[in-house]
Amino acid sequence: MVYRYTTDKEVAMEIINNGFLRVFKKIDTFSFNGSLEGWVRKLVFHSVSDYFKRTSKYSELIVFEERDATATTDLVNNLYMDDLLKIVKMVPKASQTVFTLYAIDGFTHPEIAEKLGISVGTSKWHLSEARKKLKVLLNQYQYEYKYA
Repeated sequence: MVYRYTTDKEVAMEIINNGFLRVFKKIDTFSFNGSLEGWVRKLVFHSVSDYFKRTSKYSELIVFEERDATATTDLVNNLYMDDLLKIVKMVPKASQTVFTLYAIDGFTHPEIAEKLGISVGTSKWHLSEARKKLKVLLNQYQYEYKYA
């Protein structure tokens, strides 16, 4: 889960260590109402969120909203999950994080803003930027795939 948000192994290990430190400190609060795995993932995710709050370079950005054109569904249907994740990792880090939280993990903009310590508008801007970049990358991939 942590590697969705960072490709730096040292940062990932720091986040995981902090996450498991939280788990061990709060193990007495686990109520056996849900799965242990889900509870651990939630605490580790809070460590991811805390890390990016501490290291975030952006607190406010101007928001430009525009409608994204949809990518061709044939291309997306022909990609494997690993290919899609590789393409997502090519997006700038802050926008990649917001995109992953929104599109893959299903968080809302207010939830993302709270978790990352940014404004809702900034979250929307990063999502829009990620979509624009992904559209360009998917078109490049389609061209390379078609003529390979």
